[in-house]
Amino acid sequence: MPKTKEQKQSIVKALSDKMRGAKSAIVFKHEGLPVSVTHELRDRCRAENVEVFATKKTLLQLALEDQGIKDADVKSFEGGIAIAISQNDEVAAAKILKEFSKKYDKLEFRGGVLEGKVITLEQVIQLSNIPSKLELLSKLVGSLKSPISGFVTVLKGNLRGLVCVLNAIKDNK
Repeated sequence: MPKTKEQKQSIVKALSDKMRGAKSAIVFKHEGLPVSVTHELRDRCRAENVEVFATKKTLLQLALEDQGIKDADVKSFEGGIAIAISQNDEVAAAKILKEFSKKYDKLEFRGGVLEGKVITLEQVIQLSNIPSKLELLSKLVGSLKSPISGFVTVLKGNLRGLVCVLNAIKDNK
């Protein structure tokens, strides 16, 4: 049964509200994915605070225009589309979708929005290759810890050498 005008307006409003303040939104083709895979994808996204919506291209186009994004051409995408919206992490949605696209070739990137600006398919792929915020923070902590650990090791070496010399003197006497 076709949706009424009020239902379509509520869908556009809901999409627009979800995209307001979002760090990123990735549009992807989901046609042909088994239902079990779709549920698995939604569960994985939910765990990372990413929301997934399957929607009509026209409704998504209207939601983007409502957000002031006029240069998006969603209607040119082939097949059924869905959108993954991440409120907290710019790369979370792209990384999850990339992981699933490796397993299921029916899932394909189409484009996206990053902090209110349209990004191309190539830019979405580049975004999916960037380490997550947590990975970057752990690398930063490791980089900050490394010189301190090295300094402690050098100091331990000097003390160990002194202890060895004192033990050698004790053994000689």
